[in-house]
Formats: sequence, structure tokens, C-alpha cells
Amino acid sequence: MKFRTEIDIKPWQHPIDYSDTILSLGSCFATNMSQRLAQNKFRVCAAPTGILFNPASIASSVELMAEGYRITESDLVECHAGYASYLFHSELSSNDKGQAIELMQQAINSGAKALARADHLIITLGTAWVYRLKESGKVVANCHKQPASLFSRELLTVQDIIDALERIICHTSAQLILTISPVRHIGEGLADNSLSKALLRVAVAVFAARHSQRVVYFPSYEILIDDLRDYRFYADDLVHPSQMAIDYIAEKFFEAALSRDAKALKSDVERIVRAANHRPQNPGSEQHKAFCRGQLEAIKAIKGVDLSKESEYFDKMLQINL
Repeated sequence: MKFRTEIDIKPWQHPIDYSDTILSLGSCFATNMSQRLAQNKFRVCAAPTGILFNPASIASSVELMAEGYRITESDLVECHAGYASYLFHSELSSNDKGQAIELMQQAINSGAKALARADHLIITLGTAWVYRLKESGKVVANCHKQPASLFSRELLTVQDIIDALERIICHTSAQLILTISPVRHIGEGLADNSLSKALLRVAVAVFAARHSQRVVYFPSYEILIDDLRDYRFYADDLVHPSQMAIDYIAEKFFEAALSRDAKALKSDVERIVRAANHRPQNPGSEQHKAFCRGQLEAIKAIKGVDLSKESEYFDKMLQINL
């Protein structure tokens, strides 16, 4: 008997290797996936310009990075968080004007370097709903809890979303990995959230078909909604996926996205990372010393993966026990 409708994901034509560089942009779910990649020691830069939910703001962020945009005081707005910008999430804000500008400029600069080096660009779309600043007519990345009267709320069309994705792909030679966040935006209302996700999915399908040699779609949204399909896979807010769900989606991602060599190497890397995170009951024992020496030998055998943190830990444990 079958109790679940599992999703079959075909291996990708251009899989990810440990030698590749990855840039991840978009919603908070993009950050979750980036954390999983980083934990497994892949070269990933996660959301340098902050969490972004809609395609238009993600496209604008890529353009800022590609063009080396310079932040000035005219880009700032005073709000509850101090000085922020409608170009960025509120995490890039400060009570000090100069520090706010510096934070935003550093974000653009680091993002520009990551974009130039990226072999894979992961874009996670959260919503097709946008807020447009009435004064300028521009879509904002974040309203920063400013008065609602300053903005108009509107729904991007399928063509608007495709146009945003076209703005992104023209600024990179990387493979685009597109996914739709499984996080429901209940502030929009469940009906509007469903409409939003549907528009994103149609637009991504059209865009991916148009650029089939450079674009792949990973069904994180469908995995949670159609495969797991149960509130036990959600966090306490019943909106975000639980840790178990994120781990499951990450497993599906790694199975589809990684090359055969990367999968084999990932298993070795995971063992070393787990070993470094394990706290021994008797760190002074000869048995633990032998264990540390064995881990250092295993690290030496792995090429092209930054395990310096783990190597430093095992060296330190041996020095303590001399």
C-alpha cells in the first residue's frame, strides 16, 4: 500500500561539484537551503543583500550587484530600525547613518564578487505580491513598517515575473536553480497566497522551458505541499516547514543536484563534521587521541574542501592532551 505521493526528481544535466561556487538569493527558505550546503562545506554565499521575497526585488538586487551600485544618503529612509533602505531587508539597517551605508555597500560588494564567481545561482521566490512606493512608483524590497498609505499593493503578472527572471539571467553565466518557497504568506490571506504561488509556478515553468540549457526547477514547494502534506511537518506557527521537513527537502535537493563524485565526497565530509561536533566523554584518553589522529588523516585525504575548522579542532584536542 502507498501512503504518500513522493516526487520523482531527475538528476540534473549540470550537477553541483565541490569545486563549484554557489550564490543563493531570495526568501528565508533560500537561507535554510544555504545553511545545509554550508554545513556540508560547499562554497556558498547566502543572501548577501538580505532576505528578499518577490521576483522584482531579487532582480533589482542582482542588478545592484552586477553594476557595482554605490549607496548614498538618498537611498536611506528613517524607520523603526533606524536608517534602512527600500532596496534591502531591514537586517541591513542601523541607528547610525554612516554605518547603515557601510553595511549596505559591503552587502553589494560581497554580492558582486559572489555573482561574478558563481557557477550556480539559487533563486527562491516567495510571493508575487509586491508593495510599490507611491512617490517613486518603485517596488520595495521591504516596507520597514512604514505607514501603509505610502504604498500600493499589487500582484505581479506572469509576464512581470518572467521579465524579472530575464533581468537576472542576463547578469550571470551561472546555472539558475529556481525554486518556490513552501512557506505560506498567510498575511496575504490563504486565497491570495495560493494565487501568488500559482503565478510564480507558471512563470517559472515558462522561463525554464525558454532557457532549458541553463535553468532547472527544484520542487521544494511541491515536496512540502504534495509529498509531506501534513501539519506535523510544519513549525509551531503552522506556516514555516519544521526542521524535519527542511532536512527531508535538503536530502531531495542533494540527491538531484549533486554529481556522483560530490555525493561520495559529501558522505566523507559529513562524517568528519559530525566527529568534530561530538564532545568526547574522556578527551584525555589514548583512545580519543587515536580518534583525533585518524580524523586528521581523513581530512588530509580530502582535496578541494575547506575543513580547516575541523582540522584546527582535532589539532587543538591533541595539543591539550600532550
